Amino acid sequence: MQSRIRGNIIMAISNKFGSMVLTTGNKSEMAVGYATLYGDMCGGFNVLKDIYKMDVFGLSEWRNLQNVVIPENIITKVPTAELKEGQTDQDILPEYEVLDKILHRLIELRQSSEDIAHSGFEIEVVKKVSRMVRFAEYKRRQAAPGIKITQLAFGRDRRYPITNAFKL
Repeated sequence: MQSRIRGNIIMAISNKFGSMVLTTGNKSEMAVGYATLYGDMCGGFNVLKDIYKMDVFGLSEWRNLQNVVIPENIITKVPTAELKEGQTDQDILPEYEVLDKILHRLIELRQSSEDIAHSGFEIEVVKKVSRMVRFAEYKRRQAAPGIKITQLAFGRDRRYPITNAFKL
C-alpha cells in the first residue's frame, strides 16, 4: 500500500502541474517483477527500463566523475524497496551481480536454464529467476514505455503469453 499511496500522490502532483512522472524500475527489476503495479511502476515514461541494475550503478558512478550530482550513499547503500524495516532486495533476489548475469543469458542470449547452470550458476537459482521472469510478464505489459538500448527490450521485442500456463 505504501508504494501505491506514494504513486497516487506523485500522479496527483503531476496532474496539477502538468508534468510527466518518470518511473524508476530498471531492467533487472522489471524482468523479475520486483516492482509494485500502480506504485513505483506508475508514471508516463521509464528511462531505466532497458538498463540492468549493475549498469545503473556504473552509469551513476560515471556521471559523478563529471561532477557529483548523485549522493554517494545512494550508489553504495544496499538496494531495498524500503517497504519494511531492515528489508533488502537480496532477501528475495540473488545479488544483482549474479541476477544480471543470469538475466542477460535468459533474455538477450535466450539460453535455457540448463545451459545457464552449466556455465557456473546454481540450477535452483537460475530456475527461480526464470520462473520470476515468466510470472512478471503481466506487470511488464502494464509498464510505462521506455528507452530501448538492447537487442531485446521488454515490450515489442520480447513478449510472452500471460495465461494458459505458458512456459519458456
